Amino acid sequence: MAMYLSAKEIDALAGVTKQHFLNPRAIRLNKSLGDAVGLKHLGVHLIHVAPGHYSTEYHAHLYEEECLYILAGRGLATLGDHPQAVGPGDFIGCPTNGVAHDLYNDGDAPLTCLVIGQRLDQDVSDYPRQGKRLYRNSGEWNLVDHAAIETLER
Repeated sequence: MAMYLSAKEIDALAGVTKQHFLNPRAIRLNKSLGDAVGLKHLGVHLIHVAPGHYSTEYHAHLYEEECLYILAGRGLATLGDHPQAVGPGDFIGCPTNGVAHDLYNDGDAPLTCLVIGQRLDQDVSDYPRQGKRLYRNSGEWNLVDHAAIETLER
């Protein structure tokens, strides 16, 4: 597997259109640069989000960290309850157990970002607007309603 990709090779990579399973308006064209060079524990994706679409559903990871670097276009990042206009050169860091976040293309041109995140075998993600929690465990995904989560006393 290659450990180097030229700009020409990246441009030639076939992008995969992905829609988030909880948000039909979260559609992006994804080029997995990390997969192309054999990274196993770090996801590195070049994404393009069309105007009027989100990159993902509003969420927060409890264990994985992720970040976004805006390369082109304009958008609106929601970080907790705070909307933030973003554009080329802006950086968003999402530490573990941090605030929920999403990214929306409110412009009239594609929004292009580099998205980097951990690939842990286990993670928990909350989707506050959906009232859902996703448990991801070694390839198995379990989605539950927040109301169904029982906290056990130890």
